[in-house]
Amino acid sequence: MNRRTRHELDLRDENLLAFWAERLTCTLTTSRPDGTPHVVPVGATLDPDAGLVRVITSSGSLKARNVARTGAAGLPVAVCQFQGRHWSTVEGTATIRHEPEAVAEAVRRYAERYRPPRPNPERVVIEISISRVLGNV
Repeated sequence: MNRRTRHELDLRDENLLAFWAERLTCTLTTSRPDGTPHVVPVGATLDPDAGLVRVITSSGSLKARNVARTGAAGLPVAVCQFQGRHWSTVEGTATIRHEPEAVAEAVRRYAERYRPPRPNPERVVIEISISRVLGNV
């Protein structure tokens, strides 16, 4: 049964989009092979038109390895950010993208929200296909 919670938000909500435009650190939660959660701070960007959240990282990072081991099927993940009492969590399925155009788009969006990232020849993109958005913004 798919129940809507009082915290479920529409991906086009103006307050949600404004909150995700602020320069805030997020957390990304993936699962390790033994099923335990791996939670790390990340910079993430929301792309409501594509229905994606993007996180840039090194291919050898544990978060990238956790996602990559699931292959094309992807890994259920959550990305959360908060400021004071306001919060938003995006849930979805993550996959790894290596293609130069996918990496360049993620870097462009990251630079717009945060700052240009340092050069990284091992950079990949964790792309999260959004299935649900929660929050109180």
